[in-house]
Amino acid sequence: MTADVETRPEAPVARRRRSSGEVGDKGGPRVVLRYALLIVLGLLFLSPLIFMIVTSFKTRGEATSIPPSWIPDPFTTQAYETILTAPGTPVLRWFANSLGAAIAHSAIVVATSAMAAYALARMEFRGRGFVFGLIIATLFVPPVILIIPNYLIVGELGWLNTLVAVIVPTAASAFGVFFLRQFFLGIPEELEEAARLDGASPVQIFVKVMLPLSRPALATLALLALLTNWNDFLWPVYVLFSPELQTLPAGLSTLQSANSVRYDLLMAGAVVASVPVLLLFVFLQRFIIEGVSRSGLKG
Repeated sequence: MTADVETRPEAPVARRRRSSGEVGDKGGPRVVLRYALLIVLGLLFLSPLIFMIVTSFKTRGEATSIPPSWIPDPFTTQAYETILTAPGTPVLRWFANSLGAAIAHSAIVVATSAMAAYALARMEFRGRGFVFGLIIATLFVPPVILIIPNYLIVGELGWLNTLVAVIVPTAASAFGVFFLRQFFLGIPEELEEAARLDGASPVQIFVKVMLPLSRPALATLALLALLTNWNDFLWPVYVLFSPELQTLPAGLSTLQSANSVRYDLLMAGAVVASVPVLLLFVFLQRFIIEGVSRSGLKG
């Protein structure tokens, strides 16, 4: 009882010290320095993006001026009007092609990876470890090596010069299987056992238990697959021949070859290509952080 009486008056004193900043004097400058460093790093990483946006609103002459300016003078939208209305550069059509192909590709990647990952994480069958090791081994194969075999297969299937050729060949994702398998291993098995006792089939457990619990990982994989297909340049150049069927990265390359010194046009096209990526990251960053952090709980 004596110890309790002696320690009780110290609590209000400690609270007053913390509120007045006496306890945190040593940590104050460190916090300020930390935030200042983060702000500087943030501006450093954002500076290329800011300069790209600024240059897209410059005139042709100002875009190539030395030293470069950070404020357009005069401010003009001529570059956007040119790339959006010129008959030889159907940027909006390229944008629609890229968006449709990326969404379809992402949906197939998530569906196939989720089913394969669930089987490898929860189902017992002979050779499971070997199959998983074989899938992981494909991650060490450079994608460039597969261009010619994939091209021959796509040609035999009659998919050349169609968006299907951009969607399907790379939709089997070894990384997606590995990523979702790690996430599934972190989900308690008791949830599946409870659903199994309620009479749920393996398919019902997968659809109604595992998938809803895996929304952060599924959203993360969907975004990564969408970005991979959205930014793909080499494969669409090989399989898409018609200008109106080009995806945005391949189409912007023709814009660059036709206007090699029009940096205002190139930056305007880059801004158009970057907007969906930035919006997706802003709205899905919570799921991305949660999915990445929880996918490594068990190995």
